[in-house]
Amino acid sequence: MTDRLPVEAQLRSLDHKKLAAYCAAMTERQFPNFVLFSKLTEFGDIKQLETVLDGVWQSLVPGGAKMNFEVQLDKVDANMPNLDEYEMYGASPALDAVVSLYSTLTCILEADVDEAIAVGNVSRECVAMFIEISEGDDQMSDEEIIRLINNHDLMIQEDEFHEEVVERLVKVKQLDKAFISELRSLASNQGVSNIGISDEDA
Repeated sequence: MTDRLPVEAQLRSLDHKKLAAYCAAMTERQFPNFVLFSKLTEFGDIKQLETVLDGVWQSLVPGGAKMNFEVQLDKVDANMPNLDEYEMYGASPALDAVVSLYSTLTCILEADVDEAIAVGNVSRECVAMFIEISEGDDQMSDEEIIRLINNHDLMIQEDEFHEEVVERLVKVKQLDKAFISELRSLASNQGVSNIGISDEDA
């Protein structure tokens, strides 16, 4: 797990706005997992969460619209699926996406680097669980499972995404409209999530 340390160390060097941008990027990449689950189960309010996520991105642009994120916390919380109520696996990555959005708002409100680190960890653990459930089996040892996860294309892509986002944030002097637009485009990944699904799979 040491491959996460460089990213974590770099996050600790970022200012408040850049931490929020990192969280927004991680959440954006996970968001299709919630959208697909919501479409399949008719749970939650996709439009409401899209509006909150849009508000997050807009708040990062100088002079951009400001949303009352304190008020949004309850709305986001109401869209968290209860895993005890769903037998389908999709509830878990959907929950991860909403938890990440909630932590993003908390990071904005409290300028807490640990919230940003938590968002990155949630995304990474979501990918690890997907790989283990879809390709692991009971016969594999813990070491084999870890090797499977760490060498899997999805995990390699996930780690490269984290590194790319942090590298861009470290390099840029000030966030502007063009930078935020490019970062969001990178994070949205043409609508494909961190576990390789799209809401068009519904």
